[in-house]
Amino acid sequence: MIEIDGAHGEGGGQLVRTAVALSALTGTPLALRNVRAGRSRPGLAPQHLAAVRAVAALCDARCEGLALRAGAFTFEPRARPAGGELRADVGTAGSVTLVLQALLPVLLAARAPSRVVVTGGTDVRQAPTWDYFCEVLLRVLARMGLRVRATLERRGYYPRGGGEVVLEVEPGVPAPLEMRERPASWRIAGEAHVAHLPLSIAERMRDAALEHVGSAQLVARVLGPGEALGTGGAVTLWAEGDAGVLGAARVAERGVRAETLGAAAGRELAAELASGANLDVHAADQVLVYLALAPTGSSFAVREVSSHARTTIWLLEQFLDARIGVAPEGALWRVRRD
Repeated sequence: MIEIDGAHGEGGGQLVRTAVALSALTGTPLALRNVRAGRSRPGLAPQHLAAVRAVAALCDARCEGLALRAGAFTFEPRARPAGGELRADVGTAGSVTLVLQALLPVLLAARAPSRVVVTGGTDVRQAPTWDYFCEVLLRVLARMGLRVRATLERRGYYPRGGGEVVLEVEPGVPAPLEMRERPASWRIAGEAHVAHLPLSIAERMRDAALEHVGSAQLVARVLGPGEALGTGGAVTLWAEGDAGVLGAARVAERGVRAETLGAAAGRELAAELASGANLDVHAADQVLVYLALAPTGSSFAVREVSSHARTTIWLLEQFLDARIGVAPEGALWRVRRD
């Protein structure tokens, strides 16, 4: 059994989700302690609990201590991930994309194709928006030869949640992600949406973002009846070129002006574009587990190596014989799977 200190490095929910996924992938029992110990509300939040339970269902894991706000638990896989039909309900507005971060690597290693339905929050703070998940992360995974189909049934926001998404996954081994050239051109697009709010809010998010990224295909719209549960919105931008995929997003917040949110997303994407990076900072840390599962040869440049990324690299080495190196390259950082 591998014992992991959940307070190591960044010490948040991503460590929990990745550790459980790696346990399922390798068949290695896991004991996790100090779960999210440094957070204002430590222990397992609803989305973390839903993710662990969903992964456990895939590999018939025996778990002890698994409960809401638990600070420690054990996870013992008893079978290779099975695939098939699965439903995961966060029960709150906890992020569905964070649940999928734990599930997706396991589903790709399953014995059969999978269809997963997850309900919760689709666009919530401190988590990838649904559009970022689809338009950035899944685009990167497609370049690694992975076949994942995502369908949005209904959006859900804080505090009600109630959004629903479907993921259909074909098992497969990731191919190396080779991004060695500096990007020369980009196709920039995005969407600002609101639900049960005036269209002008989405338009203001869009226009503020456009001031920072220039020419881009950014859409502003109000979701129709049945497309969303509750009141909310988000702005997500993405850029794709032959040598990279970048993204940035912000979620609508009560008391925060639409222009502030749109400008923040626009500035973030503009910084990524100007840096010459192949992947944005957030995509870089999310893709590391797939690099570790792929054959050697992956390489990409990123403008910053986040604490999430450094923690994930450390965690991968606890479970896998895979070494991911990080080295400065001018104003960027080169990430390699050797």
